[in-house]
Amino acid sequence: MNYEELAGNILDHVGTRENVTSVTNCMTRLRINVKDDSAIDEGALKEIAGVLGVIHDRAGYVEVVVGPGKSSKCGAVLREMGIPAAVSEEQPGAGVSAASAAVDAGAGAAAGNSAGEDWKANKAAVKAAQKENPVRNALKIFGEIFVPLIPGVIASGLCAGVGILIQQLNPGWADNRFLSVLCALLSLINTSFLTYLTAWAGYRAAERFGGTPILGGMLGMITGLDGINGIAQAIGWWDEASPLDSMLRSGRGGILAVVFGVLVMVQVEKWLRKHIPDALDIVFTPVLTLIICLVPYIFVIMPLFGVISGGLCFAVQSICMSPNALVRAAAGFVSAALFLPMVAAGMHHGLVALYTVQLQQLGYITLYPALCMGGAGQVGAAAAIYLKAKKVNNAKLVQIIRGALPAGVLGVGEPLIYGVTLPMGRPFLTAGLGAGFGGAFVMAMEVAATTWGPSGLLGIFTMTAGPRAGIMSVAFYLVGLVIASVMGFLITYALVSEQDAAAA
Repeated sequence: MNYEELAGNILDHVGTRENVTSVTNCMTRLRINVKDDSAIDEGALKEIAGVLGVIHDRAGYVEVVVGPGKSSKCGAVLREMGIPAAVSEEQPGAGVSAASAAVDAGAGAAAGNSAGEDWKANKAAVKAAQKENPVRNALKIFGEIFVPLIPGVIASGLCAGVGILIQQLNPGWADNRFLSVLCALLSLINTSFLTYLTAWAGYRAAERFGGTPILGGMLGMITGLDGINGIAQAIGWWDEASPLDSMLRSGRGGILAVVFGVLVMVQVEKWLRKHIPDALDIVFTPVLTLIICLVPYIFVIMPLFGVISGGLCFAVQSICMSPNALVRAAAGFVSAALFLPMVAAGMHHGLVALYTVQLQQLGYITLYPALCMGGAGQVGAAAAIYLKAKKVNNAKLVQIIRGALPAGVLGVGEPLIYGVTLPMGRPFLTAGLGAGFGGAFVMAMEVAATTWGPSGLLGIFTMTAGPRAGIMSVAFYLVGLVIASVMGFLITYALVSEQDAAAA
């Protein structure tokens, strides 16, 4: 079945093209919003050749799992039919306990999961068992806004990382015409994203909240323009001695200000559209929306969220970049150990806001390298289970781990989470504990990332920032991966019995 046929068959069982309001895709799934939820034929969707799973956990919305590569191609086919883009949620919260993760693991087991089932089906069951709540939904909004920006985030960060390595490995790079041009090109790619990050975020936020995307983009772009500095100087909110400490300045409030500002702007836009005659709408609604919103945005929202963003950055820096290595190590252990439960509980979406705040204010991210250790801990845990499964002749489990481990080493952790460790329960927790040791090491060594997204071995070229930028930072990151894998293996081997492996 080609992609056009697969996409067409999926459309037929969600109420046809007329019932679909929007669609987008993540790495493995099509995310479809519909007008009439009763038109979704869940059973028929699951029977389509090429469909690996269906998640239908709320009205008017269904996720169809088709696998890596296929999801983007089917999404392109549907968009070519004129179906507009929707929002997405998949990406890397605030703290969630191991007990919370155990509840989610139990919910998965209650749904009939076992390590021998397809990991995508296990993931669908776990996600379907999770209950929606205001906090989780609020955190998901940031993930939904930033998921479409991830390709730019990764491209920008990788180019910055590679540029740093080139310059460190070639001290005379500036005198070499080829290297100097290459570094300039890499810098252009990196700068193009970071310079206009608030504009991209504003555009996506308006799209997410149901407003006009270009107006959101304009509000986001205004945030970073020098004209803000002129306004601050005119009203006495400018600190000449320390411009970055000004109550109002270009970029003040950053991403958080933009998202909240666009949320307010969309409400104003919707109100205006209801009250302005259709003949005048196209001219007056956008102009009045921006004029009405710009004053409170610049004079209230930007300063307020400047304080909030600064506070978040200060809190993270005080712990993750503490002068005391023991404090950094403790923070790294806790954050890495809790990351897998956060993913399972769907609480990791809120981290995107913290990543972007740090990236804007510092130019790098201190928390992400420690969280990458979660995948390495899982690799070690899976290797331990593999040995025990071989001893008890659980051929099915051996086969699953053998297929999922290479992806885990590269940084794609979903097959191991939903195919092995989470359904078994205890290995999910031992993998997190192993990851904690790797997280403690990389944070103690002050490893920092130029972006978020790639992890495992694929994350090497992004771990080039921070106080130990470049080669040393990459080396410490690799050592951290080894530590997390080894400790995940040892703890799991000690605490998971052969009986557990036989029953999986």
